[in-house]
Amino acid sequence: MVQFNDIAKEITNELSTTLNSIDNTEAENLLAAIKKADKVFFVGVGRVLLSLQAIAKRLAHLGIKTYVVGQITEPAITEKDLLIVGSGSGESAFPLIIAKKAKQFNATVAHIGANPNSSMREHSDLFVRIPVSTKLQLPGEIPSVQPMTSLFEQSLLLLGDTLALTIVREQTIDMHSLWEYHANLE
Repeated sequence: MVQFNDIAKEITNELSTTLNSIDNTEAENLLAAIKKADKVFFVGVGRVLLSLQAIAKRLAHLGIKTYVVGQITEPAITEKDLLIVGSGSGESAFPLIIAKKAKQFNATVAHIGANPNSSMREHSDLFVRIPVSTKLQLPGEIPSVQPMTSLFEQSLLLLGDTLALTIVREQTIDMHSLWEYHANLE
């Protein structure tokens, strides 16, 4: 019989390997871009979008102005802003279109993905590689026992939480004070 704890250990081992494989300089460059931006926008599709929405919410808890592309209250993007694109393959049509459009407004574009040689490269100012298996099955990817691209989506969420905790520690933010930014109409 398959044991829950055995499977959980496989998943957490994959996550540990993946997070430790993210290039520190790439992550620091993304963090610097987030801190520099007036507003931070996010775009992705499917489960990647869900991870990005969670990252946007967490950064909003830290006082950063965040928006998910397409939300009804989304303001205009400008040259002072950052668009974070989540796309493992870097080939998803909608994020590519939005990245191209953001560059037309001179916004900074950051791509978080698994494929450093994707079409997104043409529209990105910086790249953070999460080197996991994608639908493209490229060489050098960290394999996963999980279905489809679960490891990418999980690692993306944890990358966002790691960046948030870095901000908390750099700014010595009192964790308890963050609750004032939490939704209270629940």
